Amino acid sequence: MTSTDTTVSTPSAPAPVAGTGTPALSVRGLWKVFGPGAEKLVGTPDLRLSRKELQAKSGHVIGVRDVSFDVAPGEVFVVMGLSGSGKSTLVRLLTRLIEPTAGTVLLDGTDLTAMNEEALRDIRRRRISMVFQHFGLLPHRKVIDNIAFGLEIRGEDKAGRRARAQEMVDLVGLSGYEQNFPDQLSGGMQQRVGLARALANDPSVLMFDEPFSALDPLIRRDMQKEVIRLHHEVGKTMVFITHDLDEALKLGDRILIMRDGEIVQIGAPDEIIGAPADDYVRDFVAEVPKSHVLTLKWVMREPASPEEGVGAPTLRDTTIVREAARAVLAHQGPVRVVDENGTFIGVVDDEDILRVVVVEEQ
Repeated sequence: MTSTDTTVSTPSAPAPVAGTGTPALSVRGLWKVFGPGAEKLVGTPDLRLSRKELQAKSGHVIGVRDVSFDVAPGEVFVVMGLSGSGKSTLVRLLTRLIEPTAGTVLLDGTDLTAMNEEALRDIRRRRISMVFQHFGLLPHRKVIDNIAFGLEIRGEDKAGRRARAQEMVDLVGLSGYEQNFPDQLSGGMQQRVGLARALANDPSVLMFDEPFSALDPLIRRDMQKEVIRLHHEVGKTMVFITHDLDEALKLGDRILIMRDGEIVQIGAPDEIIGAPADDYVRDFVAEVPKSHVLTLKWVMREPASPEEGVGAPTLRDTTIVREAARAVLAHQGPVRVVDENGTFIGVVDDEDILRVVVVEEQ
């Protein structure tokens, strides 16, 4: 995909995520063009120009170009790209911290782009929470009061908000630090306060804008594990912005890769690694250990007959190659692979497994 072959036609709806029903978040034809009178450019041939060409012609800059996607309820949806790709602009458009030039954003079917300011403020207080890179904690307030701040703004009584804040303190592992001030905490602990504050409002969607970028690598890894744990416990829909591919692969149920404000590819981690959309994505993922991400559906082969592998161990097609290696290598002969319904769909043997591992080592 190049930046010069984009059209301004109405985008087709992305394929829904299987079995998810109504999307938690639905984005259609979202544009952000920076510059005076940018809305007048919508629907004109000028928006077919590349970023550089449009800026040279009119002084306008395209931040996000014709983006459409759905996020399923309970999904961790990661938006990633390099600096300048438009990912942080995109997450701000989703909550109208930046006003879209065109397009719609629906939260559980409700059109955020059509709301007045009062209704939008209520949505931000009750149904969407954000976690930022630089924490955004109030330095003069203790941990418990920082966590309860959103509930205070919402008008809840002191006893109720303190009780809820204490629940969140315990959930994120900060018990015993309730009375500390932010500057008495490490960076990782401060970000836990930010997580607790976001969760305290019991939002429909949590949005993370590169929340761990400022943390040391070890602390960052701990916080990634914390997000995974919290997601398993509370099951919130999450939109996570990052420039780090390893982080995206670790956290994301699906990943959206951006470049120059456009979508390059959307897919599950194994789809991004196993079937990159173009050379840009292929180069992006070239150093990823494929056995850590690819599932058996990418390495299995069709059985020679319905009886092949009868009596052998059975593995799901979604099993990561690395996790399947022990069972496959220990068995003399092919192992059967089944889909989510238990239907026999393929076989995999030690050669199939070693082919992935050997390629990684070359």
